[in-house]
Amino acid sequence: MTSFDAPESVVAEVVAAALAEDLGLLGDITSIACIREHETATALFVAREEGVLAGTALVDETYRQVDGELNVTWRVNDGDSVDVGTELGEVSGSLRSILGGERVALNFLSHLSGVASLTRRYVRAARGKARILDTRKTLPGLRGVQRAAVRAGGGFNHRDSLATAVLIKDNHLAALGIDKAVERARARWPMRIIEVECETLAQVGQACEAGVDVVMLDNMTPEEVGKAVALVSGRANTEVSGTITPDTVGSYAETGVDFISVGAITHSVRVLDIGLDVQ
Repeated sequence: MTSFDAPESVVAEVVAAALAEDLGLLGDITSIACIREHETATALFVAREEGVLAGTALVDETYRQVDGELNVTWRVNDGDSVDVGTELGEVSGSLRSILGGERVALNFLSHLSGVASLTRRYVRAARGKARILDTRKTLPGLRGVQRAAVRAGGGFNHRDSLATAVLIKDNHLAALGIDKAVERARARWPMRIIEVECETLAQVGQACEAGVDVVMLDNMTPEEVGKAVALVSGRANTEVSGTITPDTVGSYAETGVDFISVGAITHSVRVLDIGLDVQ
């Protein structure tokens, strides 16, 4: 089990934005009209399908911001596998408040559990032979919580912003060759990791000679990746990227590559079906 460890400030910020979007200027006018002011209840979060739970901190923060007197407790932890019908946790207190925060809470919990669930599929398919990384292909404003969900699913994080590491890609190389680009990057950012995207074995050799830290093998077949890993021969770490699926990730992991980056675990994830049932 791996915990969900997004920074509290990030969680508070994204929840506040979501609540402002959902409640509008008047709040939940349906519940205000239909539910008596002092009506209380307990509601259960229930998994409708198998997966991995993630994002409970955002549910806690949602209900804290909606009504500080609500009580949220969990029976399952972030990073735990869940089955159909698993009772994940509950929220109790004002029924108006529970319903007012329901959609925001479920949106976050379902989406982030979907990220963790898909990440776990990739991790298991790689069978421990390569680390699964996310990418910067995240939903705007949600990168911090999506990255935490990847970790909850057993994956690891790539650079979190353009300022974290140097990643020289084909568009950069259109202006400079590999040697010159690496030389300039090393001179300007001597303490940063330098990675170069390579599409051919010739480029792999050039990147190694230039002294990069990571060689990214982009859109190569498993056979080509195996040759590239042999060519690198430990002089740098190796990373594979480019349309890798749960069905093919195992073949890539078998090549001896260090990392496999998968944009789909954040940009194309399907939500995990989770419901909130008022008792």
